[in-house]
Amino acid sequence: MSDSYKYKQYGVDDTSNTCANPALSEVLEARFSRRSLLQGTGALGVAGVLSGSFATLAEAASVPFTKKTPLLGFKSIPFSSDDRVVVPEGYSADVLYAWGDPVGIKGNMPAFKQDASNSAAEQEAQGGMHHDGMSYFPLPLAATGSKHGLLAMNHEYTDDGLLHVDGMKKWNADKVLKSQHAHGVSVIEVEDTGKGWRVVRPSKYARRIHANTPIAISGPARGHKLMQTEADPKGVEILGTLNNCANGQTPWGTYLTCEENWDGYFVNDSGTLSANEKRYGINNKGAGYNWAVEDFRFDLQLNPNEANRFGWVVEIDPFDASAKPVKHTALGRFKHEGATVTIAPSGHAVVYMGDDQRFEYIYKFVSKNKYNAKNRKANMGLLSEGTLYVARFNADGAGEWLPLVHGQNGLTAENGFADQGEVVIMARLAADKVGATKMDRPEWIAVNPRQAGEVYCTLTNNSDRGKDGKPGADAANPRNGNLFGHIIRWHEAGANAAAIAFKWDIFVLAGRPDAAKAEHVGNIKGDAFGSPDGLTFDHNGVLWVQTDVSTSTVNMKEYKDMGNNQMVAVVPETGEFRRFLVGPKGCEITGLAFTPDMKTMFVNIQHPGEPDSERNDPAKPTAISSWPDGPKAGRPRAGTVVVRKLNGGVIGS
Repeated sequence: MSDSYKYKQYGVDDTSNTCANPALSEVLEARFSRRSLLQGTGALGVAGVLSGSFATLAEAASVPFTKKTPLLGFKSIPFSSDDRVVVPEGYSADVLYAWGDPVGIKGNMPAFKQDASNSAAEQEAQGGMHHDGMSYFPLPLAATGSKHGLLAMNHEYTDDGLLHVDGMKKWNADKVLKSQHAHGVSVIEVEDTGKGWRVVRPSKYARRIHANTPIAISGPARGHKLMQTEADPKGVEILGTLNNCANGQTPWGTYLTCEENWDGYFVNDSGTLSANEKRYGINNKGAGYNWAVEDFRFDLQLNPNEANRFGWVVEIDPFDASAKPVKHTALGRFKHEGATVTIAPSGHAVVYMGDDQRFEYIYKFVSKNKYNAKNRKANMGLLSEGTLYVARFNADGAGEWLPLVHGQNGLTAENGFADQGEVVIMARLAADKVGATKMDRPEWIAVNPRQAGEVYCTLTNNSDRGKDGKPGADAANPRNGNLFGHIIRWHEAGANAAAIAFKWDIFVLAGRPDAAKAEHVGNIKGDAFGSPDGLTFDHNGVLWVQTDVSTSTVNMKEYKDMGNNQMVAVVPETGEFRRFLVGPKGCEITGLAFTPDMKTMFVNIQHPGEPDSERNDPAKPTAISSWPDGPKAGRPRAGTVVVRKLNGGVIGS
């Protein structure tokens, strides 16, 4: 690819490029050695090794802040293996909204029953299981206040050992329906009373969106033959969203929820899988949810196109409880971790997305039309039409966004892509074809508010990197057996989010300083952590990193004595990581939102008490954790925690 093409801006078409997946591990020594990476002296040291000359980009970048670089003012907390939420001295952490709490629908506010005997109908009006990504929206619409607002949050999956009185024994349609209702999204109204935050009940905004909610379809896959089913012969309306992981928030005041491991709900027991099904992990067993036994739309022998209707980014208007959500197919179908939105200097909306699986890709979408700050209704269609790209990280520290456009880069009918609808439905296969870089589980993506065009992405881990038959270490993923993960950073050309070229570096290699193996040491300046997942900038430019060490590994094996999952903070300009929060036993720390005044932080505690199998024994529901209700309660519950500074100050200061 020529330099002139690599540095053209969005809107200039060039279809001449064809490329194969780069074998970057073969050319690592051309720029730097893997040993030099592992011997780095901190996040900024690695950045210096990888970034090369950035004078042009740095000069072009605009920093929207006039104040000085923020400093972390809290005292770091130690590792913890306690069954509680730990925060620094001078802070409080209070539970606001847990699984089973009424969402606040007028006339339908069932209380949570600690023995899990709530019905499927009651679960439909209650908070779902396994809180995940989350956003705060001040009330009323377009307000900037910090005392009253809406929280929209994801409920990723279910632990059926906790959800039902007897777990998965005597499986039936009612249990399937309750599980489906425990998935999806909550929208709740919250307010600061002066004595603490509370959920407002009832509320005209209160809403649950779940696996049976009618959802519209936009973009190139709308009406496509691969989206048509017997129940929806036109392919224009989908029932439900599920496995909702991370999220996004648009400048026009909508919430983006992202469908991640949706493949595990489907079963194809025919003995024959299509290339598309294989590429997304469809098999003859699923992930143990057993929905297909009672709900035949999850049986792909009977409904072969139903799986194509999941794996999308879904837009929800939290201010209108009657508005139908929309699945935006122009953003591609894969295992979406999140969808981070920014506006390019040209006015185009840009959405960054990670595909959370080993050896998958980083994507971005650039809208065809421009954002209109004065016309919210017009912006509702911004994600329906545009260009989808996938990232290629070159060994010399340069990178390029490869368009996933029908007719370009081999995405033709001869190669199995009949039209743009098939390109987005089979986005992984399309990314394979154009030559994207296989990453170590791309998860959350965050855009630096202090530095235009600077973007960060967590790469949680990849223990398969370098195994027989698997890709080996490369420039962007420099460690075989990557158990601790890393964070990659890139600068878009010209500080323009819509550019098709960038330069990249590795911000930090996670690990522990006392690890026996060099590839587990990392180069963290400050507090150690591993398996970075959640990633969010606050309004002052502090980057918050949340961890997701699996329940089969947390505080064991290579992670021994590192305690429960945690959240650390870092100011990119200084590179020092400080531990701010540690969660209860068996949980993941995820979901992060702030009020505009930065005096309230909302954090989600997902799956406290989760065992290795990800399903609890219904006879011993509190065997690992009883958070948040205590040892006399019936079972652990995912929950949203409100973190505040006791003196009323700015979080982190």
